[in-house]
Amino acid sequence: MASATPVTVYPPGDDGGRRVRIGGRFVGIAYGTTDIAAFVQEAGLQGWDEMDVVRSDLIEWRGGGPEVWTPCDG
Repeated sequence: MASATPVTVYPPGDDGGRRVRIGGRFVGIAYGTTDIAAFVQEAGLQGWDEMDVVRSDLIEWRGGGPEVWTPCDG
């Protein structure tokens, strides 16, 4: 986790799932902050929880922040 924003969370898809990349590698689809915390833990940041995910500057949220889990109309 070397860069300033190694975790990228993409906008929600039609099912509300958000693609997650860590360090340039796709790690899965998240359906909530708990999923992102699990992905980050697997990447080496043990002990992270949902609040760490919501507050961290290491995560770049695209298409809405941690509260957005439904696709935008338009």
